[in-house]
Amino acid sequence: MTTAERASTPTDAVAEDYVTTLGRLSPMLRTYVGLPGDQSELDDFSPAGLATQDAERTAVLGRLAGIAAIDEVDTVTQAAMRERLGLEGELYDAGEDLSNLNVISSPLQGIREIFDLMPTDTAEDWATIAARMANVPAAIDGFTESLREGAATGLVAATRQVAACIAQAEELAGDDSFWAQLAERGAQAGDAAALVAGADAARGAYGELATFLRDELAPRAPEADAVGRERYERFSRTFLGAQVDLDETYEWGLEELARIVAEQDAVAAELYGSGTSPEEAMARLDADPARQLHGTDALREWMQTTSDAAVAALADTQFDIPEPVRRLECMIAPTQSGGIYYTGPTNDFSRPGRMWWAVPEGVTEFGTWRERTTVYHEGVPGHHLQIGQTVYRSALLNTWRRQLCWVSGHGEGWALYAERLMADLGFLDDPADRMGMLDGQRLRAARVVLDIGVHLGKPCPSAWGGGTWDAEKAWTFLDANANMAEGFLRFELDRYLGWPGQAPAYKVGQRLWEQIRDDARAVAGDAFDLRAFHRRALDVGSVGLDVLREALSQPTAASPA
Repeated sequence: MTTAERASTPTDAVAEDYVTTLGRLSPMLRTYVGLPGDQSELDDFSPAGLATQDAERTAVLGRLAGIAAIDEVDTVTQAAMRERLGLEGELYDAGEDLSNLNVISSPLQGIREIFDLMPTDTAEDWATIAARMANVPAAIDGFTESLREGAATGLVAATRQVAACIAQAEELAGDDSFWAQLAERGAQAGDAAALVAGADAARGAYGELATFLRDELAPRAPEADAVGRERYERFSRTFLGAQVDLDETYEWGLEELARIVAEQDAVAAELYGSGTSPEEAMARLDADPARQLHGTDALREWMQTTSDAAVAALADTQFDIPEPVRRLECMIAPTQSGGIYYTGPTNDFSRPGRMWWAVPEGVTEFGTWRERTTVYHEGVPGHHLQIGQTVYRSALLNTWRRQLCWVSGHGEGWALYAERLMADLGFLDDPADRMGMLDGQRLRAARVVLDIGVHLGKPCPSAWGGGTWDAEKAWTFLDANANMAEGFLRFELDRYLGWPGQAPAYKVGQRLWEQIRDDARAVAGDAFDLRAFHRRALDVGSVGLDVLREALSQPTAASPA
C-alpha cells in the first residue's frame, strides 16, 4: 500500500487515542494485547461500565466525521472504524450487551480465560494473579447487575443457555475448580496465602453467579432458542462485516454441504475402495496405528513439527512471512474444554503467537489425519500468519488496525480459505489428510444451514424432519454431518443456538474471501499474482469483509518490506 513508512495522520491519532481509551477501560484487553497498565484489574461489566464504553465510541465517531482521509490507509481505517464502532453501538442500543450470556463467549467465560494469558515466571507475576483473582467478585457483580437490568426490559438469554451457564459457574465455584488449581500451581513461586485467598474469592463469586442465574434469571428465560430475523441480521453483520442475503446464503449452505459430501465419497473410495462411506473411512483412519498420537506431549510435539514445516515450506515461496512471524508456539492449554484456539503475539512479539489445544480429561489418543488441517487453520497460513503479519505492520497500520480490530468472518473465513488453499498447494495430497480437511469443512457448511435455519425459523428439508427448524431437528442434522463425540457436539449445538451468526461466519467468510480473490483474478487476467494478492489482502488487516472488498478493488500499490 506504500513503499515507505507512513507519517502518522490525524486519523491515526484518533485511532491511537481510542486504543489508549480502551486500554484504560478494559484491563483484560491490556493483558490480551500486551498494553501497558495494571494487569491485576478486571473489566467493569456493569450497566455504567457499558454506558461509558458506548459514550467513548460515540465520541470517536464524532471526531472521525471531521477528519479527511490523507491516503488509502486512512480511507480504510475510517471505513473500518465506522463499521465496527457503529455496529457495536447498534448492539448496545438494542440492549444486547445487557443479555450477553452464552456457553462460550460471554463475561462468564472471559473473566476466567484471561488468566490463561498471564505470565507465571516470577513471584511478582503470581502476586498479580492473586490480586486479579481477588477482583473477580467485583467483575461478576457488575455482570450480574447488567443481566438483571436486561431481564427487567425483557432481554434474557434462552433457557438452554442459562442452564448450561449455571453448570459452568458451579464448576468454577467447586473445591477443585480452575481457581484452586491455579493457586496450587503458584504456591511454590508466590505468596501461597494470597493465592488461596484470591482463589476462594473467585470461587465464591462464581457460586453467587450460579445462584443468581438459577433463582433470578432462569425463571425469566424464554424457551425458544431462535432470535428472529431482525436480531439475527444484526448479529450476522457483526460477525461478517458484510451484508449478505440470508435466504440465499441458507440455500447456498445446503448446496455446499452436498458438494462436500460428494467430495468425501470420492476420497473414501480412493482410500478403501468403491462403496466405502465417509463414516466407514474415518472409522478405519481412527483405528490406523500409523495415524495415531499417544499422549499430550506427543500431540504438542507433532503440532510444533507440523507448524514449523509449514512455515519453512511457505515462507518466501507462497507467502511473504516476516521473521518474527515465523515463530509459533504450540501449547497444551491448562483447561480441558476440548477447544482449539489461537492467541496473537504482543505488539513487540515478546509473547509469540500461540496455538492452544484444551484436551478433554481422559483423552489420550489423537488422529493426525484429522488435525493436520487444524494446524494450518490455527497456524500458517491461517490465523498466525494473518494476525502475526498484521501486528508486524507497525510501519503501515496504527495500533487499532493491527491489534484491536477483529472480525470473525474475515479471520475465520481466512483460516478456512487457508485450509482449502493448502489442499490446492499439495499439502493435503494424502487422501487421509484431505478427508480430515473435508470433515471440518462439512461441519462448517452444516452450521450455515443449521444456524440460519433455526434462528430464522426456516422450513426444514424433509430429510431432516420437515416442518420448521428447531433444536431437536438441528441435533439430528448436526450429528449426521459431524464426525465427533456426542458430548462435544452437544456443546457445539448449544454454542450455535446461543451465539447467533458466529458459526456461519467461518464458511460464509471463506466464500466471501474466495469471491474477492476471484474478482481480483478476473480484473488482472494473466497478470494476476496470488502471492501478491495475499500480501496486499493481509496488509489490510482484519476488517469487515465489505470494507476489505472495497479496499482491494482500488488500484494496487506496493507494500513496505
